[in-house]
Amino acid sequence: MFLIGGFAGFWIIALMTLHSANLGETQRNSLNEPDVPFPPARPTAQNLAAICHQGHGRPRYPASFFPGSGASHFRRRGNAINRLESWYSLCCSGQVAQQSNQILCCAQQAWKQALSQFCGEEYATMTLAYECCQDKGEARWTCFNSELPNPNYNPTPGYTAPQVPQEPGFTFNANAC
Repeated sequence: MFLIGGFAGFWIIALMTLHSANLGETQRNSLNEPDVPFPPARPTAQNLAAICHQGHGRPRYPASFFPGSGASHFRRRGNAINRLESWYSLCCSGQVAQQSNQILCCAQQAWKQALSQFCGEEYATMTLAYECCQDKGEARWTCFNSELPNPNYNPTPGYTAPQVPQEPGFTFNANAC
């Protein structure tokens, strides 16, 4: 009799453990957090061609991408990516820079300005700012350029970016190159 009760108890505990494990996984997935790969890599001579020629294949994050509430830090990251991609298109279009070294300089300026603006938005909230925003000068840029989800600016297979309006606020300074 004890053996049967012990055996039944074992199965009850095993089923409860499995059930709890599934509940935990369900709760994690039910958060439905938006996937915004961040931070973007620093533009270099090695990734500039991809920045300029494959921008239409990298994700954009319209407001409809995010849930109605509870994702403000993801929204700020998405806005920074949208802003940066918009400014990259300006740099790569030939409107502000014609030579490849100027295009790279323009893209680097856009990268720094977009991430600086992102940090300003991070500090304007009542939440903990993104860790790289705490750094100053070159330490900030080194931090943002580490642990990159897409250092080569590869496009997402099968994805075509929606048309998004040009983001205002960026002016290329050719004298800073």
